[in-house]
Amino acid sequence: MKPLRFRRRLIQLLLPGLMVLIAGCSPPAGGPPGAQGGGMPPAQVSVITTEQRDVPVRYEYVAQTAGYREVEVRARVTGILQQRSYREGAVVNKGQSLFTIDPAPFQVALAKAEAELSVAEVRLAQAKRELARLKPVLEARAISQKEMDDSASAEQVAGAEVQSARARVNEAKLNLSYTRVESPITGIASRAAVSEGALVSGPNVLLTTVTQTDPMYVIFGISDREHLALRRDVDLGQLKLPADRKFQARVKLSDGSLYDGVGALNFTDVRVNTQTGTSESRAEFSNKNNTLRSGEFVRIVLEGALRPGAIVVPQRAVLESPKGKFVYVVSADNKAEARPVEAGAWADDGWVIHSGLKAGERVIVDGVMKIGPGAPVQIAAPAAPVAPATPAAKK
Repeated sequence: MKPLRFRRRLIQLLLPGLMVLIAGCSPPAGGPPGAQGGGMPPAQVSVITTEQRDVPVRYEYVAQTAGYREVEVRARVTGILQQRSYREGAVVNKGQSLFTIDPAPFQVALAKAEAELSVAEVRLAQAKRELARLKPVLEARAISQKEMDDSASAEQVAGAEVQSARARVNEAKLNLSYTRVESPITGIASRAAVSEGALVSGPNVLLTTVTQTDPMYVIFGISDREHLALRRDVDLGQLKLPADRKFQARVKLSDGSLYDGVGALNFTDVRVNTQTGTSESRAEFSNKNNTLRSGEFVRIVLEGALRPGAIVVPQRAVLESPKGKFVYVVSADNKAEARPVEAGAWADDGWVIHSGLKAGERVIVDGVMKIGPGAPVQIAAPAAPVAPATPAAKK
């Protein structure tokens, strides 16, 4: 009995205090929670006022550099490689000798061909003399017409043999000249693939490569899906391409810095690569200081397109729901209104809004986590507008 009596006494002591506490937490008579004089005040938010403006558009892709011309240097004749005449990795000029193949066998072949030509010329001279001697004899009817025709044919055969021998001489001279392997272009020569003393079996063996690095190509691929999206935006008037579709191009190097030079898009393939699903495009850059190296992986930025009359809102103002993206707009009675939007591409630190907003509306940027649909809001200092997109700065 004593424990029950103790619990009753404890309740009697605590009950007045609990009643006072409950009374203090109750809303005051005469108004709902949130009204003047009680409850939570309206949430403080920052807004931007939407406006339409032309927004520059950049497209950025992974790319790879390639020499303006990349030529494989191969021998045209078979022989022993006798000498390398250039410094690997250095600039070589068009017509400069890079390798020498042992010329001795080809010099012998030329001498033989010249000797055969001399023999053929002697035979031709003899045939001409024989024909000249028979002509007056034929007029005196001392020989038959057949003998005269045979002599004329012999002269013609001797003439053809001279032409054949002369062609063999020219061929021997050409092969001898091919023992001096020259650079077909001016550029940077790579390392030698064959060392001195090796047998070079004509064009089957690669000796080295020469790359012309000024100008330099930057090659990249554009996916078929991006092509379709770009064409759709152009047809809908949401995108304006530069005149003649001549985009200006910039290159981002592997360390993130911008290459000091502006290029131009000069080729887009109409074919789609069946393995990658992309079509190849190419831009050309001046490379007088050889800053860009062939085969280097870079990123290319294309500039020159515009989104006319676009509305851009900061990235932090766009929220995600199971039904898609939305923003909070301040209504005329200062309440938060959830507005579904269709967001497009990025423009600096904001989203381009294709539909759902119009110019002059107040979009909540800061404080969105403190509100819900229909919640009263109080506009604080205006948020900073989205900075206009500017061309990439030169480094």
